[in-house]
Amino acid sequence: MASSELAFSSAESLSAGPVAEPALVERCRRGDPQAFARLVSLHERMVLNLAARLLGDPEEAKDIAQDVFLQVYRTLTRFEGRSTLRTWIYRIVVNQCRNRQRWWRRRRRAAACPLDEITAADEARMSAVSPAEGPFERLARRERARRMERALLALSFDHRAVLLLREVEGLSCEEIATTLALPMGTVKSRLARGRDGLRRALAPAGEERP
Repeated sequence: MASSELAFSSAESLSAGPVAEPALVERCRRGDPQAFARLVSLHERMVLNLAARLLGDPEEAKDIAQDVFLQVYRTLTRFEGRSTLRTWIYRIVVNQCRNRQRWWRRRRRAAACPLDEITAADEARMSAVSPAEGPFERLARRERARRMERALLALSFDHRAVLLLREVEGLSCEEIATTLALPMGTVKSRLARGRDGLRRALAPAGEERP
């Protein structure tokens, strides 16, 4: 989907201050474009980050984000409020990424581009945050990022999704079960297997468990 199909407004262009979720959802349902821009600004970073980690491809994540918010726009009338809006959006992200991965497999797509590819803007921002970081520290950090990326992508999609929702997004097992429409036992099993797979992949050579 072309990025022009759904315009993302920056948070700076919107009114500041907290917005009550039910009121924001209701305004979106009435077709208020500023309300929907606000909704996007509140959740866009989460959608992009989760999609990038699930797929291992930041460029594909941008495309997925467009699809996610288009689906949110089209189906918001079906959101019943039994979970938080964020939890509902998590489910859409995971489903969109799962569908994209299946599409890749049918076409035997090659490995995705690395997540640690850093643009000039990224480098400038990181330098501003950590000006004391030297070249060796930067290389070490990027190598850790590469190892973590490879370890995550080596997991099955289902294990990776549960692990990211728990360890990165901070959802409880109950929230994950609701988000993915899974039994609690399945969530806990996938989480345990995902953690074990990640631990094995990140263990130093010769220290992997049998």
